[in-house]
Amino acid sequence: MSAHNEGERLQKVLAHAGVASRRACEQMIVEGRVQVDGKTVTVLGTRIDPATAKVHVDGMPVVLDSGLLTLALYKPHGHYSTMDDELGRKSLAEFVADRPERLYHVGRLDHDTEGLILLTNDGELAHRLTHPSYEVPKTYIARVQGQVTRGLQKVMTKGITLKDGPVKADRFVVRESQPRNSIIEITLHSGKNRIVRRMMGEVGHPVMELVRTKFANVELGRLKPGRTRQVAGSELSALMRMVGM
Repeated sequence: MSAHNEGERLQKVLAHAGVASRRACEQMIVEGRVQVDGKTVTVLGTRIDPATAKVHVDGMPVVLDSGLLTLALYKPHGHYSTMDDELGRKSLAEFVADRPERLYHVGRLDHDTEGLILLTNDGELAHRLTHPSYEVPKTYIARVQGQVTRGLQKVMTKGITLKDGPVKADRFVVRESQPRNSIIEITLHSGKNRIVRRMMGEVGHPVMELVRTKFANVELGRLKPGRTRQVAGSELSALMRMVGM
């Protein structure tokens, strides 16, 4: 839809989405940095339908629907990764009880694992982030039993075999190694259930504590247990780009 009296002016839509000021957005359009539905737009005054148009700036997707929301939540230990637990156990709902949006969790963290979990009402984003074909990386820090040697890095990145098949770490770092317990950092894109605990148990270092610190490009940072923050702007654009949106 372009140069018609339907829809909204592209620069206005971009400014409303928080890309930049309207004047700066106009400059981006003139410079050929904006694509609408896969085609570069350089004509000021071009009109689009924000509800259906797919807009990218410098190759990064722009969220035009103000009703869409994605949150990063620090799930505390002892909570279940569900928005409504049938048995009345601690769920994620209490942390977003003041939100009018109906949010869904992206993937799961088991009851004993804490750390980063994403909540969103963007169904397409949630689907892509959890679909195995997109191989979205997740990073964890674990305290494990026993003294982990440096040689385990090669074993974990080469891969091991569990009961349900082979799996490997994308990255494995020994952060601290002591006789009784060690701290490791592991990044992997497998979505298998309790995968870090199972992998570390298989190599003789059962997990004592486990925290997910990163999901795709979104980092836990200084977020405190039970707190949320919105994933927006360039962080959200990068997240969407990772899954081809």
